[in-house]
Amino acid sequence: MKKIAHLFTAAVVSCSIASSAMGQTVTADLVVTNANIRTMDAKRTVVRSLAVLNGKIVAVGSDADTKTLIGAKTRVIDAGGKTIIPGFNDAHVHFMETGSQLSSVDLRDAKTPAEFVERIKTFAAKLPKGRWILGGKWDHENWTPNALPTAALIDAVTPDNPVFIDRLDGHMALANSLAMKNAGVTKDTKDVDGGMIVRDSSGNPTGVFKDAAMNYFGSVIPAPSWEQRMESAMAATEHAASLGVTSVQDMSAGTDVGVYQELVRQGKLKTRVYGCSTLADYKRWENTGVRYAFGNAMLRVGCLKGYADGSLGSTTAWLFEPYLDDPKSTGLAGEDIPKTAELVLGADKAGLQVNIHAIGDKANATILDIYEQTAKTNGPRDRRFRIEHAQHLRQQDISRFGSLKVVASMQPFHIIDDGRWAWKRLDEKRLKGTYAFRTLLDTSAVLAFGSDSPVAPLNPLFGVYGAVTRRTLDDKNPNGWIPEQKISVDEAVRAFTYGSAYGEFQEQWKGTLEIGKLADFYYPF
Repeated sequence: MKKIAHLFTAAVVSCSIASSAMGQTVTADLVVTNANIRTMDAKRTVVRSLAVLNGKIVAVGSDADTKTLIGAKTRVIDAGGKTIIPGFNDAHVHFMETGSQLSSVDLRDAKTPAEFVERIKTFAAKLPKGRWILGGKWDHENWTPNALPTAALIDAVTPDNPVFIDRLDGHMALANSLAMKNAGVTKDTKDVDGGMIVRDSSGNPTGVFKDAAMNYFGSVIPAPSWEQRMESAMAATEHAASLGVTSVQDMSAGTDVGVYQELVRQGKLKTRVYGCSTLADYKRWENTGVRYAFGNAMLRVGCLKGYADGSLGSTTAWLFEPYLDDPKSTGLAGEDIPKTAELVLGADKAGLQVNIHAIGDKANATILDIYEQTAKTNGPRDRRFRIEHAQHLRQQDISRFGSLKVVASMQPFHIIDDGRWAWKRLDEKRLKGTYAFRTLLDTSAVLAFGSDSPVAPLNPLFGVYGAVTRRTLDDKNPNGWIPEQKISVDEAVRAFTYGSAYGEFQEQWKGTLEIGKLADFYYPF
């Protein structure tokens, strides 16, 4: 059985392991012995024992080093030689959606359109009339042929329930005819900047909406109640803790910060949360005095998320050259780029942390340019700009992450998933800069690993496997897809621990198992 030790403290605690103010010997709350503790510190130190007091590590070393800290009330765990590592820190997750998806229709591994329809039919049969069907996380790349689904495919099994189910990457969604009727979408509905309505040969919407076009449904889909949001957050934090994930960085927290705050108050939040809002929100945070990493050990805010493009799977990632399988398209710029540059400049000047989603090579190059210019304009400071995903890079842009001190926030499970079909969209030359972990590390970039859940599984061990083996899910790349970019297990785990902590300005408190740091650790092995 997997075991997790995750001890929290709401404030920084200073303590001495030698003696208390009254001259009494201080004993630990917890001592772990007989373990293979991989501290993941700069020297990759391995020790056998650690001691914890008030939620912080007060000793690491041999069993003899911690023996004197064992008292009558000390909990002692004999790890039986098992490996212990720092708790995983998921640097990129959509946490509330993760919790919500656990109770939604699951279409991720539907292998055929028929199975896709049958799962929706079964799920719809359990719902009252009028209840929206959301979530889904379908992937048409599982199908042969890999044609996009349509409203016509599912209308017969959802006559009384509006449907808006998104592809697993979150950059396109399928609506049934009832949902389109509710949203007022017709043949005459226009495309929008940064989005696309997929149409048939007569110009009628097929039911698939890409990126900004998905916003047509925002006003008609009922917002979840407070109780539903609390349930989703509880499901997410329980699920994360079961996988050894002790911290998450929620890229779409927004107003859900209030939900997390309530769970902290009730003592039910089992994962530390860094909650990001939209980049356009920066003035609100600036006016309230919030800066980067603002808060306490359990809940912090001060990061902002923007978009430079869509996704490769939805053919909306922004590229310099056209897609191989869509020669008329180079994808979509996710937001007005001059406006994005203006927002980045203002948010950075306000002392907030900026994270921009960029997947295509042009999106990444453009955001690196914006970051470079912003730093020159606003002057030097420890700002830790991040690019979320950084999936497809030109060779000349890879080293810019290190030189500009831009954190590469990446999700390694995507390698073994996307590798099944990415070759259909990008030629061999462009693929060489895909998930370039090895070259990024070799050019002094900081990797911060995450899952992108619910787009991909939350389990960080799947991500470690992807980064180390690069062996695609279809098993057609047994030696690894783009194998020259493999990294070691040690490097992958450090990216999921120290790298992620660095990416949220918390490396002094977590990410390694060292004296003075929070006692967040995991022993799954």
